[in-house]
Amino acid sequence: MTKPIGIGIIGMGFMGQTHTRSFLADPSGAGSLVAVCDRDPDRRAGISSDAGNIGSDLSGGRLFDPDEVVGYEDPEALFADPRIDLVSICTHTDTHIELAIRALRAGKHVLVEKPVATQPEQIEQLIREAESAGRICVPAMCMRHWPGWSDLRTLIDSKEFGTVTHARFERLGAAPRWSHGFYADESKSGGAIFDLHIHDVDMVCWLFGTPRQVRSIGSSRHVATQYVFKNGPSVQTEGGWLIDPSFPFRMSFIVEFEHAVAAFDSAAPQPMIIYAEGEPHPVSLPSTTGYDQQATAVLHAISTGELSRLPTLEDALAVTRVIHAERRSVLDGVPVDLTD
Repeated sequence: MTKPIGIGIIGMGFMGQTHTRSFLADPSGAGSLVAVCDRDPDRRAGISSDAGNIGSDLSGGRLFDPDEVVGYEDPEALFADPRIDLVSICTHTDTHIELAIRALRAGKHVLVEKPVATQPEQIEQLIREAESAGRICVPAMCMRHWPGWSDLRTLIDSKEFGTVTHARFERLGAAPRWSHGFYADESKSGGAIFDLHIHDVDMVCWLFGTPRQVRSIGSSRHVATQYVFKNGPSVQTEGGWLIDPSFPFRMSFIVEFEHAVAAFDSAAPQPMIIYAEGEPHPVSLPSTTGYDQQATAVLHAISTGELSRLPTLEDALAVTRVIHAERRSVLDGVPVDLTD
């Protein structure tokens, strides 16, 4: 019987705790949580402390048995643990590249939270390191795995309802309540355009390819963008952190095909509906999240070597370049062309 893939998680804030729950919930049994790493002793002991914008507030519970999962304070100790095959990096964005490179050089596969980095040249460096190490290094673009959003890709590929003529994606919420100092410093976090809006930029590029031009208005905190494609659909996005902390998180899309409309609204009792032949058709979705499906996909890729279900660092690089073009469009008040 194949030995389970040993998992180590660095950074046990909201996202690290989310990754922990998802790996522990994986039904395949392909992975085993071996160790976590954090400066906070309570987090190293598995005590949940942060609530995020998706799902219930599970703070105060115990994520794992600290007698069975080692808690490291120093990432280097985690990298040196021979039982660990996969490192999930869930720290602040400005530490991602350094930690990912150290993990790769230690012979580990890597799952690195988005954004991988805010500068294209940093991602280019990581691409070279991953190629040299011969290990899998995956950007955590969880929306590609999210129930409803992954279904949209299937609908587009199947052409069941024809081609897409128009698409709109929206992602809005209050600024993160956890690690406020980090997220408020745009020089480190990149602001909402990198932390939140990046999900929809990735979906646009995944579904329709890299746009030829972007036209953006707003700010790095709240941006609206039109994407121009050669012979492609009309595509818009809106994403941002709204000013009042009580505003609930919401993500949605409306995609118009030649013969149907697919709609998703995370705030609705029935999140996904396809409107076709004059009637609404609710879509049954699993209760799992994109984080859960992402964990399963990464473990499957390491077990089998089949990488087609995973986003690549090259995808993350393309998305980062699009976001930079959006920022230039906002600042200069003009459309910005993207070149290969």
